[in-house]
Parts: sequence; C-alpha cells; structure tokens
Amino acid sequence: MPEVYFTVLWPDGAQERCYSPSTVIKNHIAEGASYSLDEFVGKARTGLGEASDRVAARYGFACSSAMAELARIEARANALAGTEPANVRCIKIEG
Repeated sequence: MPEVYFTVLWPDGAQERCYSPSTVIKNHIAEGASYSLDEFVGKARTGLGEASDRVAARYGFACSSAMAELARIEARANALAGTEPANVRCIKIEG
C-alpha cells in the first residue's frame, strides 16, 4: 500500500509532517489548500479513517499508525483552539 506524507503549516507557524498509509488521504487534503482548524481535523479524521479501513481490508487489521497520527493531529488542534486566524495549510504532499 503506498504511503503518503503531507506537511502542514499550523496556525502558530509550526510545520509538521504527517503520515497516511494510503493515497486515499489525497481525496480529502489537497496540497496548497487552506482549511479552518475544525475543517482540517474533520478531513484528516475521514481520510485517515478510510486509509486505516483500506489497510484492514487488505491485511485483516486496522492501521494503528494512521490512528496514532490522527490522535496527534487532534491533540495539536485542541492545543491551538482559539488561535486567530485558525487556518491550517497543506504545504506539501509526498507519495
């Protein structure tokens, strides 16, 4: 299954390289696009959930790395709640 890494720019200026076990994340997060914090978390949740489901369909078990990545994204977003402007930009997609 092809891995994908997507680099995001958080509202506080920090960059983070995130992981998806499947290219399906590209259906939800686009390089160069900006999202509100809530929208980004929702797209990541949906995309990483679908990616984990694809792993489960192929290998018989969910992808714990996808769920761990989602947990990191959710924790980072919670820490930035209330930041203005609260936009997340995907600056690069690899894979």
